[in-house]
Amino acid sequence: MLARYLTLGLVFALLAGCAGVGQREAVEGQGDPRQWAEHKARVATLDGWQISGKVGIRAPRDSGSGSLFWLQRQDYYDIRLSGPLGRGAARLTGRPGAVQLESSEGRYAAESPEALLTRQVGWQLPVSNLLWWIRGLPAPDSKSRVSLDAGSHLARLEQDGWSIEYTRYADFDGYTLPERLKLTGQDVEVILVVKEWQPRVLGH
Repeated sequence: MLARYLTLGLVFALLAGCAGVGQREAVEGQGDPRQWAEHKARVATLDGWQISGKVGIRAPRDSGSGSLFWLQRQDYYDIRLSGPLGRGAARLTGRPGAVQLESSEGRYAAESPEALLTRQVGWQLPVSNLLWWIRGLPAPDSKSRVSLDAGSHLARLEQDGWSIEYTRYADFDGYTLPERLKLTGQDVEVILVVKEWQPRVLGH
């Protein structure tokens, strides 16, 4: 079971393509909405990155943690997770329409990350949103409520039945990006800690 929940940490990381930032959000909190809009538009241009960090998952029947490596190049991704003492190691690669997961339990393929998650774990979750959430942005395709911190960055986000708390940011190559965030959904909690960001603007 641990490998499956660690796999969840990987599957969360996918998005089928890049899009612009939407306007379907309610903004509150300490920050300046104009500064938030400027920050959001700038960070949304990032369509490539390399991330290394940690992921932890708490679920009713099992919990686990692992090391995360995430390479994003526009719509292509290569995401690797290694669990404690080598357990739960998995690699997820793909692009829109073709997703492949390799783990100690075997090799799996699907047309979308949502389909892969449903097949392997049996949960219906907004898998694609994390491409936005990891950058400190709401996903553009559904309504959201955002609370800004004093620096006009996300402090809390509520979207698609999930609550995301941003507790630490840092500057990487001129971009202010999240270092620690906690995602809470129904019976599931995911904590992501980013130790290193290498953001890129690759263009289309």
